[in-house]
Amino acid sequence: MFNSIFDNSTAALTSISDKQLLLCTALSLVLGVVIAAVTRATNKNTTKSMLTTLILIPVIVQLVIMMVNGNLGVGVSVMGAFSLVRFRSVPGSGKEIVSIFSAMAIGLATGTGYVGIAIAAAVVISAVLLILNLISFGEDDGNSRQLKIIIPEDLDFNGVFDDVFEKYTRRAELEKVKTTNMGSLFELSYHIVLKSVGEEKKLIDDIRCRNGNLTVTVSLCERTNMEL
Repeated sequence: MFNSIFDNSTAALTSISDKQLLLCTALSLVLGVVIAAVTRATNKNTTKSMLTTLILIPVIVQLVIMMVNGNLGVGVSVMGAFSLVRFRSVPGSGKEIVSIFSAMAIGLATGTGYVGIAIAAAVVISAVLLILNLISFGEDDGNSRQLKIIIPEDLDFNGVFDDVFEKYTRRAELEKVKTTNMGSLFELSYHIVLKSVGEEKKLIDDIRCRNGNLTVTVSLCERTNMEL
């Protein structure tokens, strides 16, 4: 099942029959559709462009592998082929990166005739992605927030809000400090995890008592596409 369907005695392209070429190409397309469908099911923000890419990558990689198979410069050629597969100008999420590499691996397997390995890999990867999407493994509990506090320049921010954070948060981490308003004010940026979402107003009120009623901003954590 996991052996190559090609004649291993000769690695030249002429040893690949039309039937084998059509079989591998059709399988690459089918498995590409499977990877695209699973990606769509587990990531609702996936674009049509991304899905189209996932469907076609296995076929493209497979054909490139077939073309360079048997040449002395196969190593260099394969690396050159993979270098052509570039990520979009917009950074992809972790799930999209996994999908891209899965499609490339499937194309590599079908391009070398290991159709059993390609099918098994697609089934296992798809199953793992679907299972991880159904369970809450690694998910944010919804209590994470970005907190920005404006304080006067004469207020020492080191430890000034520690007791407030201990009362309302499970974790509070100072990420950035910058000056604002021509240096007369400081802006503190924290990443916090609230004990209870319903106590946001109480947290803000207590902070305002410490920072002279200057601006306090609480927002949801930014979800960037670079998350892995």
